[in-house]
Formats: sequence, structure tokens, C-alpha cells
Amino acid sequence: MTKHISKIAAMAIAVCVGFSSCTKKFDTINTNPDKASSASSEWLATNILTSVTSKDISQGTNFRQPFTLGKYIGWTELVSDYQYNRMIRVDFGRLLVLRDVEPMIKNAGNENLKKTYEGFGHFIRAWQFFQTTMQVGDIPYTEAVQGSAGLIKAKYDTQKEVFRGILNELDQADELLSGAVNFSGDFIYQGDVDKWRRLANSFQLYVLINLYKKTDDTELDVINKFKTVAARPLMRDFNDNFAVTYTASAGYCYPWSSTPAQLNSFLSYPVLSSYLLDPMKATADRRLFYMAEPSPAQIAAGQTASDYSAYLGIDPADELGVIVTNKNAGKFCAVNKRYEEMYNAEPVGLLNYWDIQFILAEAAVRGWISGADAQTFYANGIKSHMQFLKKYAPASYAHGMAMDDNYINDFPATIALTGTADNQIKQIITQKYIAGFFQNSDYTAWYENRRTGYPVFTLNTSTNLNTPASVFPLRWMYPQKELDYNAGNVTKALQDQFNGNDDPSNAMWLLK
Repeated sequence: MTKHISKIAAMAIAVCVGFSSCTKKFDTINTNPDKASSASSEWLATNILTSVTSKDISQGTNFRQPFTLGKYIGWTELVSDYQYNRMIRVDFGRLLVLRDVEPMIKNAGNENLKKTYEGFGHFIRAWQFFQTTMQVGDIPYTEAVQGSAGLIKAKYDTQKEVFRGILNELDQADELLSGAVNFSGDFIYQGDVDKWRRLANSFQLYVLINLYKKTDDTELDVINKFKTVAARPLMRDFNDNFAVTYTASAGYCYPWSSTPAQLNSFLSYPVLSSYLLDPMKATADRRLFYMAEPSPAQIAAGQTASDYSAYLGIDPADELGVIVTNKNAGKFCAVNKRYEEMYNAEPVGLLNYWDIQFILAEAAVRGWISGADAQTFYANGIKSHMQFLKKYAPASYAHGMAMDDNYINDFPATIALTGTADNQIKQIITQKYIAGFFQNSDYTAWYENRRTGYPVFTLNTSTNLNTPASVFPLRWMYPQKELDYNAGNVTKALQDQFNGNDDPSNAMWLLK
């Protein structure tokens, strides 16, 4: 019936072509006087933000995928591609929401709001293009999302050009938001432009630390740029996290929870890795007790849930049969039950205050900034994550090892930065990795391992599904839709970067 009506409408339009009176009458008849003819800026902002945040943080088994690739967990249901390093074809779907940015700005009620929405739009564009280029390398940027103007086969910009564009957009966001007014349609910061400005600047530090191999590039001028941005307003504590909070409604509950409002049938499959648990066991880090359930075998052997030795991690690189055998024997740890039983276990951050503190610590170790030592930033990151857990996780889930303020304030000194610069960066990334458990769902931990080599993951050639099995993959493959409908441009991008091979083992410009 719908198709039949569409055909009739199409015929009517065809008949009217060239007759202005018919066109005017058709427009008049099909205009609802009781409905707005364009979407409000507020509604568009909400739609954009939903796409970038809550829709980007998947539910159920899809939620665990970034943490499987990042080796936080092993998956015991079946062989998991990401656990064993098989990379797939991605899509560029996250860029589609950018079509809403221009009308959001255009439809603003006054010039002050236009300035606000423009700054917000620059941040959103930078965020989406960054996430896309991090997956594959060169992508459409200058010609992206211009289908309405008739440009349906966008050329690919080099990854360097994309990063320059991202940095420029974040500079524009900072400038525009510095004098902007608060706005509607924002469920993250409730329209507080100061927090959005701090997020834009904090995110730019994350972008810049990923360019650490490009410090000799005079056009990018990474170190001086980092110093400039680090002096701007940044996130102040975990209340500034770019995070989604959850309620007891279907579709709005914590992504891993299983409650009457939202069921999760995959609770029995994840087992926690040694990369997550062992560093906390070695340093008497009580965050362990907030993240894990003790090993059933260790409890049966007489240990208590408050013993560090009651927690056994698996190596996700082991054969699935070995992992399942150990699990069946109780030699494993499940995720803490609070993630399952609480509809609001904790806000899930896409970029958090502690991430920025660890980035500043790394920059201090590398000599990019001065004025505060790396240990201060490092300690701030650790304490912030601990305070976050203390706030959102009831003590009843901490297995008798709840953290208090004295413990939190004293702990960083027990694992102070020491040794060579490389060892200190290893320590920083280790703490960043711990704090990233069930956070940073845009593959942040995997990117950090790809960038720095830390944490050191086992390369098991008998289970590694990458080709060749002797190396880890470094990227995803380009979208099938691009190969089908934009073949000329994607083929050129592949030739320019990888001698024509869409190979996950090839290093993109960022990593060279």
C-alpha cells in the first residue's frame, strides 16, 4: 500500500514539473500548519548527542566487544573474533549524524545560540572523524557528508589532513564556546557550555598524544600545540566526564545489567583477564574487588573473597578449550555482580577526567610540558578513578575491601613512577588500562596498546586469527559499501597507503 501511494505521488510530481502554479498548490496542500517545517536546534542537538553517546555504547554482548579486543576479558561462548584478533570491515555510519550539524546551527533562535551550536558542532565533527580515521587511516573529510549537495562519491583525505582538520575544529570549538551561552537539548552536561569547552580541550589533548610519533612534523607542531591546549580550561574532576548515566527503564539501563527492566542473557560467558587482574594483585589495589568476583576454585580451597590470591585471571590468547576447561574447574573470575545487578552500576564515560590526567602525566614524562611533575598527574588519575568507584559502587559489592579516603590518598605513592621514561610510560598506561575497564567503549585500550605496546599482550601464533599469525593487526578494513559505491576513491586511498592491499596488518600514517 505504501509503495502504491509513493508511485501515485511520484506521478503527480512528474505531471507538475514546469508548472509553477501546480508546484505551489502541491506545496500548500502538503504543508501541515500545525507542525514545524524544520527540526528545532534543541531536537537536533539531542539526536546528535544520542548517536554519539548512548547509541554508541552498545547493550548486552555488543557492549563487551571493545573490552574483548582490549583483552580485558575472554569469551567462553564460542571463538570470538576480537579476542583472537580477527579484524572485520567497518562502516562509516557514525558520520551520517553529521548531516544534522548544519541545520542545528541554522535553526538556532538567535546569534548567541548559533555560536553555541556551532562550537558544539565542531566538537561533534572532530569526535566522529577521529573515531573513524583511527580505525582505518585515510577517510573522506573535506567532501564527507555532502550528499544533499550532490556529492555522493567523496574523495579521501590523507590521515594527516584529517588530523589537521580535527585539531582546527577543536580550536574553533574552544574559541566559540568560550563566549557562548548555555543551550537546550543536552542530556550530558545540561547545556553547560563551560563543560563542553573543557571537554573539547581535553579531547584535543587525547588527539595530540596519539600524534606522539609525529613530533618532527613542523606543520603539526605537536609539542607546542599540546602546551597551548594544556593551558586552556580542562576537565576538573570525574563530574566533568563525557559520560552516560542510566535509569531503570528498558533501553536506558546500564549496558551489562540484567534486571526486570532489561535482561542480559550473556552473563555467564565473560572471564576476566590476567592483564587486568594481575597488576592490581601485585600492588594490593583494592579496585580489584570492585571489578571481579573471586575464583570459585580458590574459595573452595579455603581462601576468602577479601584475599587477593582468590582472584585468577586467564590469558585471552589461550585456546578457547583451555579457557573453558579452567572455567569449568572454577579457575577463573567473573565480572563483579554489581555490573549485572544494578541498573545504574556506574556512568559509562567515552572520555574521562582520569584519562586526561594520565595523558598529562605521559606528556610530562616525554618533556612536552612543565610546571607540574608527572607523578602529580598520575596520582590524580588514580585517585579520581578510585573516588569514582567509591561513589557509584556500594560497599556491599567490594568483598569486604571497600576503599576509604585515607586508602585512596595514600595508594598512589605505593606505586610511584620510577626508572626510565619508558618504564614510567608503562606504569601510566597500566593505570590507564585499569581505569578503562567497562569504560571508554570506543576501543581506547586497544588503541593505547597499538600506540605504546602496553599492556604487553601475548602473541599466540596458534590462536591468533590475524594474517599473518606472527603479528597483531593494526587496523580494520574499509567498508564494503565504499568498495561498492565509491570504489575509485577508496581504491586510490588503499594504493596511496598500503600498495593497494586492504590488510589489517598494515600500519597507517599515524603509526609510522
